[in-house]
Amino acid sequence: MPEPTKKEENEVLAPAPAPPPEEPNKEKEAGTAPAKEPSKEKEAGPAPAKEPSKEKEAGPAPAKEPNKEKEAGTSPGKDEEDASPPGALPPEWSIGEPPAGEEQDKQNANSQLSTLFVEKPQGGAVKVGENITFIAKVKAEDLLRKPTVKWFKGKWMDLASKAGKHLQLKETFERHSRVYTFEMQIIKAKENYAGNYRCEVTYKDKFDSCSFDLEVHESTGTTPNIDIRSAFKRSGEGQDDAGELDFSGLLKRREVKPQEEQPEVDVWELLKNAKPSEYEKIAFQYGITDLRGMLRRLKRMRRVEKKSAAFARILDPAYQVDKGGRVRFVVELADPKLEVKWYKNGQEIRPSTKYIFEHKGCERIMFINNCVLTDDSEYYVTAGDEKCSTELFVREPPVMVTKQLEDTKAYCGERVELECEVSEDDANVKWFKNGEEIVPGPKSRYHIRVEGKKHILVIDGATKADTAEYSVMTTGGQSSAKLSVDLKPLKILTPLTDQTVNLGKEICLKCEVSENITGKWTKNGLPVQETDHLKIVHKGRIHKLVIANALVEDEGDYVFTPDAYSVTLPAKVHVIDPPKINLDGLGADNTVTVIAGNKLRLEIPISGEPPPKAIWSRADKAIMEGSGRIRAENYPDSTTLVIDIAEKDDSGVYHINLKNEAGEAHASINIKVVDIPDPPVAPNVTDVGDDWCIMTWEPPLYDGGSPILGYFIERKKKQSSRWMRLNFDLCKETTFEPKKMIEGVAYEVRIFAVNAVGISKPSMPSKPFVPLAVTSPPTLLTVDSVTDTTVTMKWRPPDQIGAAGLDGYVLEYCFEGTDDWIVANTELIEKTKFTITGLPTDSRIFVRVKAVNAAGASEPKYYSQPILVKEIIEPPKIRIPRHLKQTYIRRVGEAINLVIPFQGKPRPELIWTKDGAPIDKNQINIRNSETDTIIFIRKAERSHSGKYDLQVKVEKFVETASIDIRVIDRPGPPQLVKIDDVWGENVALSWTPPRDNGNTAITGYTIQKADKKSMEWFTVIEHYHRTNATITELVIGNEYYFRVFAENMCGLSEDATMTKESAVIAKDGKIYKNPVYEDFDFSEAPMFTQPLVNTYAVAGYNATLNCSVRGNPKPKITWMKNKVAIIDDPRYRMFSNQGVCTLEIRKPSPYDGGTYCCKAVNDLGTVEIECKLEVKGGLSFCRLLLQGVPPNIIDSYLRDLHSSSPEEY
Repeated sequence: MPEPTKKEENEVLAPAPAPPPEEPNKEKEAGTAPAKEPSKEKEAGPAPAKEPSKEKEAGPAPAKEPNKEKEAGTSPGKDEEDASPPGALPPEWSIGEPPAGEEQDKQNANSQLSTLFVEKPQGGAVKVGENITFIAKVKAEDLLRKPTVKWFKGKWMDLASKAGKHLQLKETFERHSRVYTFEMQIIKAKENYAGNYRCEVTYKDKFDSCSFDLEVHESTGTTPNIDIRSAFKRSGEGQDDAGELDFSGLLKRREVKPQEEQPEVDVWELLKNAKPSEYEKIAFQYGITDLRGMLRRLKRMRRVEKKSAAFARILDPAYQVDKGGRVRFVVELADPKLEVKWYKNGQEIRPSTKYIFEHKGCERIMFINNCVLTDDSEYYVTAGDEKCSTELFVREPPVMVTKQLEDTKAYCGERVELECEVSEDDANVKWFKNGEEIVPGPKSRYHIRVEGKKHILVIDGATKADTAEYSVMTTGGQSSAKLSVDLKPLKILTPLTDQTVNLGKEICLKCEVSENITGKWTKNGLPVQETDHLKIVHKGRIHKLVIANALVEDEGDYVFTPDAYSVTLPAKVHVIDPPKINLDGLGADNTVTVIAGNKLRLEIPISGEPPPKAIWSRADKAIMEGSGRIRAENYPDSTTLVIDIAEKDDSGVYHINLKNEAGEAHASINIKVVDIPDPPVAPNVTDVGDDWCIMTWEPPLYDGGSPILGYFIERKKKQSSRWMRLNFDLCKETTFEPKKMIEGVAYEVRIFAVNAVGISKPSMPSKPFVPLAVTSPPTLLTVDSVTDTTVTMKWRPPDQIGAAGLDGYVLEYCFEGTDDWIVANTELIEKTKFTITGLPTDSRIFVRVKAVNAAGASEPKYYSQPILVKEIIEPPKIRIPRHLKQTYIRRVGEAINLVIPFQGKPRPELIWTKDGAPIDKNQINIRNSETDTIIFIRKAERSHSGKYDLQVKVEKFVETASIDIRVIDRPGPPQLVKIDDVWGENVALSWTPPRDNGNTAITGYTIQKADKKSMEWFTVIEHYHRTNATITELVIGNEYYFRVFAENMCGLSEDATMTKESAVIAKDGKIYKNPVYEDFDFSEAPMFTQPLVNTYAVAGYNATLNCSVRGNPKPKITWMKNKVAIIDDPRYRMFSNQGVCTLEIRKPSPYDGGTYCCKAVNDLGTVEIECKLEVKGGLSFCRLLLQGVPPNIIDSYLRDLHSSSPEEY
């Protein structure tokens, strides 16, 4: 019997194994052979034989079936995959539909991921047999490579492996828009293609997914009624789908083909005549359930039997009857007097209501009424010493499941009953658990109880392992249901609580559950054993664990686990002891002294449970563990402070903080580091004399832990490196006066601090100082200018400055009637002029100035009388520079930059005009300051020439000045140059001045002459001031032209004016007559100056033929091969340059060899020249030619080679 299979999610009714043939209504006669099938057997359909191959998802399929598979969803086995139609979509497309809730969760998850789709595939509908395409687009601007796209049907089915005739996957890429397009095309859709599809795209860590639906509708036809028995039919031999199970009636609605009546088939005859490879096909097609038994019986039937002397006609080899039917066995005896006995499985059959015996002449007949399955066995009859046997096959009608199993939920330990009803009493029913058959036994918890048509599976004492899918299967149907077995809900009334107990106290862990069940205690995952120290108490629903005196070993994680439940009740037990610090080894004040540079290792014993955490700190800064110079080392029973190479900064109070769950402990330790004092700060030289100074300093910040006893002082010259000690007795004070120094020499001083430990390092040297005296007072202090708020003073340097030099000046002032001198400058003034600002108007001040150097400030120099702070009006005055008092001349394109200083207080008002009109500031730039004005022209033009007037105005006082600016350029040429007279070797010229003199006077003229033949110009006179001149020493017989340049300060004019007429210097006496010459005739017939030469060429390499020709007029060149002109042949190129003629033959072959001729033709004649060209084939000729072998030897060698192997050429 085939095993139950999974139901498709979209099926209406699950497929079941085909029922066996129906029982015939009436027997035609009493002795009908059982192999004869009733005529209506085909309509019911035979029961299938057990499949040797894999079970199919949509129902049982024929073993090794070569015909087409149905569209109902059955999938062929491995042996039948090649028999499926080419390109057909697999039937798995109709399974794997995810539930709606799960698909919604998937879509919600996808919506939170990165989006890669720019166009997602949309769901659609299609009719059966039509095509449909789904398109997805992915933007590739941010992608470095192509993304990966997968198409799925349902939840997991990858369609990449299903591509073929009915499914095509395509992908394209548009470079301009950078978009990948992925297409899935379904061709000739079928109804089982409908369902949910999904498209997934991935790129590195990015992911996107989209789901869509496909609906497939019938194109034509109506919906027929579903006949469950006809759905399991086997079609006849003459139909297209012959030999296949047709489950399509359960899965889709299509027109049912009318069944034709088939003739009765003798299965035994088919098996006898069939090949062994066809046994399984025949068994499946005709519903044979016990193929092996039939083959064993067939083997016995095929034995050659001796001719019986007792039987005239023996029993048929086999008989077949339906359950409940009647069968007739007939034998014919050769001697009617022989006694006949009938046997069933070796036991004699006695007459009864079930077994009826008849005698008709020589025939002996046995009827078996109301056949049951137990009658299916071997029968034989004996007559004398002989016997003949037969087999009886009892076919059982299909048993249907009339009442389905129902899903059941139960608790552990309960009795579970799964009940179903079938269509027959005491039917053969098999039970399965998760697809495996349940075999009840005496020790099994599974029992099967049958009450007529009811079949009940009883499970005693259900456990969680019994949770499974249970199914029942009959010959005509099946049913399944799920059994869920759970534990009874256990309520925790009182859970365990975490406990923290001091050392030596009692620990009591208590819990209460809703059921009176046993349980197990564990500590840190290990079982807890009861001892004198530890007691376990179980009283009803209460469980206790009691420890009298808590020890450190009792700490851990305790868990109580009720038996048969996965519930755990955890609790943590902590055994604690407050921390303690033992400072007995230290002094009364907890002080530890260490010498600088030594190592300190201070170990302090501690105690506590759990081991306390020790933290060392100093000044609220924790000292960490590690490898630092100052570090802490912690152990379970002690903590250690380590200082490597103690320093003075290490002195202070160190704190120890111990902390655990039981409490805290604190202690302080004073560590004192003894060392030499720090060097003092660099001393200050407060006063300097001629050979002495006064220096002061501050005590060092750190005295090394011992009081300062005194100081040593040293000095040295700045340029020297040798220090000299100034005192041998300690100086108790912080001031000292070095003496006996050389005036004008720079010195530095330093200090050593001394305590009981030793002498410190020297201080930094003081600033260099020079024992010098101050300068004399400044001289000639005068008032430079006064405004309403400022006074400007100026003075002269001191008469005596001295060796210390002069650093600067300090200017001070005070108001009249007070003695408070105010410093006017915050920093020293290096110049001898300074302006005091921020003074009130109409106030009077006294002013003094001091000279300052390294020795200090000199005596002040006072201004003799008070100064009134009020501005004095100064009339304006323009100081025109000397070079501007005459006309200022510049050339065109040069820059003009004129600075005109002026005076006047307060700041005067300036007005510029040009020729009485305001100046255009877009062309001329004017910049004014308090003391001068600047006129600037970047590129001067002649339009900038003119008279510029400057007006300076201070209140009612006005000062004016004028500047003449002239911009000049080259002059134009003279207006007219003419020849006044020619005599002998002389020519008289005159001209008029140019119209444009370049804005300046003409300074002269330049005259040039030129011979008419050469027209080369030569200068005759330069810098000539008149407008007429006589040119002498001209050559007799020549004819001359003359031209004149005008000249000014800028140079010659760009153009010159030439005489319109020429001057001929005639020769006195005989007139020279020029001879007449005839033109030379350059005509010439063509002639080759370089002939053509015979040439060897290599096949496949370009060759050229060269010659040179001369002729006038230029001859026409024609190339010929074998007396045939070469015209418009692409294999030839012809060149002619400066009489050199070239013919290029592109990649010649041996057929291009021959006689080539070059023909030159003009009006005076024709000339030809010839040469021979031989083309040698292959690389051998080229290689030999490059090696220097003569061409005639190469030719002979190639002829011999060609004659020996002509097929190569």
